[in-house]
Formats: sequence, C-alpha cells, structure tokens
Amino acid sequence: MTTYVYGIARRTHAHLPESMGGVGDPPRPVRTVAQGELVALVSDAPEDLKPRRRDLLAHQNVLAEAGAGGPVLPLRFGGISVDDEAVRFVLAEHEQRYLERLEALEGKVEYNIKATHDEAAVLHQVLAASPELRAMSEANRKAGGGTYDQKLALGERIAAAVQQREAQDAQLIQQALAGASEDRRSGPESTGWLANLSFLIDRSKATDFLTAVDKLRDEAPQLLLSVHGPLPPYSFTE
Repeated sequence: MTTYVYGIARRTHAHLPESMGGVGDPPRPVRTVAQGELVALVSDAPEDLKPRRRDLLAHQNVLAEAGAGGPVLPLRFGGISVDDEAVRFVLAEHEQRYLERLEALEGKVEYNIKATHDEAAVLHQVLAASPELRAMSEANRKAGGGTYDQKLALGERIAAAVQQREAQDAQLIQQALAGASEDRRSGPESTGWLANLSFLIDRSKATDFLTAVDKLRDEAPQLLLSVHGPLPPYSFTE
C-alpha cells in the first residue's frame, strides 16, 4: 500500500500525533517513519484520495496537532510516496537540509493575507485624486450619461487608474506588515485578489502582527483584508 505523508519533524519532537485519525474513510491511523534524526508523519494512503473537505481537514488537523509540540515541515495535501522505504530514502538524502529548515522555523507560524478593493471606496479615491477624471465624469453626467464613446473613454481611464492603485496598494500591504513579520512569500496570482501574501511570524508575536493588520485596515479603508492563520508554515518549507 502507498504511503501518505503529512510532514517531517525531528526525531526528538515533543509531541507526535501517532494513532490520530488521518485521511481516508475510515480515517487511517497516523504513524511515524524514522530515519536518522528525522521522522515523517504518515499513514496508509486511501486508494481514492481526493481533496474532499473531510480529508483536507484531517491533513490540517494532523499538522496542527504536531505543530503544537514543535516545528514541522508540512507537506501540502496529496503527498504520496511509493512506500515507507521510499520515505526513509528521502529523509536520509535530505536530512541536513530538513534539519536546517526545522531550526529556522522553530516557534514560527504562517499568516496568509488576501486583499481586494472596496469598489466604491477606491472609485471615490481615484476620482478625488484626478481633476481630469472628475471633469470627464461630471461632463458625462450633465450630458445625460454621455455618448457611447464618452462612456467608453471614461471607463477605460478609470479602469487604468484603479489598476495602478491596485499595484500601489499591494506594495502598501507589504510595507505596512514587513516590520511585524520575519519573512514574506507571494502566493499564486489570481484575478480575484490584488495581493496574496504569506508572512512568517514568530508565534509569540502573532498579536503584534494582527494589530498591524488592524492598523492597516483603519488607515486604508479601501482595502478588504482576509486573514488566515495561524497556519503551518507551508510557504516557507522550501
């Protein structure tokens, strides 16, 4: 049977959730595969593994339980190895690199920030910052909405200004939160977000980071910020 891998920890890890229920229906018991100074948290892999909510939560819960006792290098959902021996081979091959990352992530968690614009607020800011756009908008209003070409021209100018503001605000988020974090990674780009950023935070300073997020909300009301965390440091395991 193939082996499902949740994460990697030191062999001396204070709390390894062995026998905890993992992925699968019924849940496969979590166990460890040891090699040198490392262990991998694993279970038997179900034959029909899919990203169902039940299994995604099981994966996350195993890592959260392990992470409460010390640093863990988390694998993203779906990490499957041929068997336990293949897992041992990888642990042996990369032992020193994994130990160095575990040391670097001691006491750290990840917070993910996704940002969008409040459309009404950013439109107000864009018009307030541009006398030319205000004049075009007012001329169209007085003309009963304006011609098709006038509406198109105004729409294109506003869209360009909003896009520029998105780039500026993405930079603003990075600058505002950099001082409260130890590292940062950009997530996959998406048309749904103007920023998708993950921050590495010392667990003892998580409150300071969240305070910095709240301050940013107050100072930049055009931003809608979604905060996810604390999470295992997925984005910083390399």
